[in-house]
Amino acid sequence: MASPSNYSTAPVSEFLLICFPNYQSWQHWLSLPLSLIFLLAMGANATLLITIWLEVSLHEPMYYLLSLLSLLDIVLCLTVIPKVLAIFWFDLKSISFSACFLQMFIMNSFLTMESCTFMVMAYDRYVAICHPLRYPSIITDQFVVKATIFVVARNGFFSLPVPALSSQLRYCAENIIKNCICTNLSVSKLSCDDITFNRLYQFVAGWTLLGSDLILIVLSYSFILKAVLRIKAEGAAAKALSTCGSHFILILFFSTVLLVLVITNMARKKIPPDVPILLNILHHLIPPALNPIVYGVRTKEIKQGFKKLLRRV
Repeated sequence: MASPSNYSTAPVSEFLLICFPNYQSWQHWLSLPLSLIFLLAMGANATLLITIWLEVSLHEPMYYLLSLLSLLDIVLCLTVIPKVLAIFWFDLKSISFSACFLQMFIMNSFLTMESCTFMVMAYDRYVAICHPLRYPSIITDQFVVKATIFVVARNGFFSLPVPALSSQLRYCAENIIKNCICTNLSVSKLSCDDITFNRLYQFVAGWTLLGSDLILIVLSYSFILKAVLRIKAEGAAAKALSTCGSHFILILFFSTVLLVLVITNMARKKIPPDVPILLNILHHLIPPALNPIVYGVRTKEIKQGFKKLLRRV
């Protein structure tokens, strides 16, 4: 393995993840809250999945899509947080070449899969409110299967070149990644080769996927709001909007955290470099913890299913 200070042509076989290079003391007081939030995320999503699986009344397309979101959250959490905690607790900073790029692929693809799932869920709510009579014939179990295949195939296909391009670069000098996770930008800048195309592809692909999802989500909710404002019956508008409340809250939080992460990365020269690293970790942890809780608290059917689950136990 090449030494960080030895700029030879010996190939790099593993990387070293250095969390918070300027404030490594952060690791000690961050490990406990991160562990608790991680356990909360795993427990809440597992409980939601079990509740939907066991409760027959929840065997509907809307809840199948919510299950897909929970599965994506679980995989994202398990890909990032255990390694971060291993660094904090046991100083296990090394990560193999292949493991690093596998983590990079999962983070890039599953992040856009979540965004795409939110878009499909927005379409589900659009059909439910704007075309309620046609909802049972449009949003079927077959629709959910096709949507799931689309979510996985589209985002997996367009995200694969990011780690593929990075793995083909020559890493012949420094092997220290100043991050807790293998992000493309943190890893590729260690290469001896030109990384312009690598960064350009990630920028174009990322914003095309996330941007198109966001546009379709905004359009769906615009049509929903337009339809709700036409409802004359007392209380009907509030009831219609309440069915979208949980979904809208999660989309807003997901987009806000992502936007803050992007802004802090763009303003990297004006803020401590450890701040974007922390925000990146939280973005892979807090939304997975909040998603099942928000839906569980605001959705009557899920609350009833959870109560039935507790009685069985």
